[in-house]
Amino acid sequence: MADEAVTKMANKLAEECLAVQEETGEDRLFMEVGDVLGTSSQTLEEAFLTAIRTRMAELKGRAFLATKLKRHRTETNG
Repeated sequence: MADEAVTKMANKLAEECLAVQEETGEDRLFMEVGDVLGTSSQTLEEAFLTAIRTRMAELKGRAFLATKLKRHRTETNG
């Protein structure tokens, strides 16, 4: 498990990467960033990829719930 400093760096970098991905439309940018990190620090690379994956999973989960709720409201309210 990464130490607290590495986790903080990875989390901050993950947030920044997701913002750049959204703005540029490069949905696999995080993989490139992971490759760059891996050349210097496998520990930071792993922490970063974990941070990215959990955030991306959360976004997918929220989108799923929003779709379900919208569908329910449409069917209920006709």
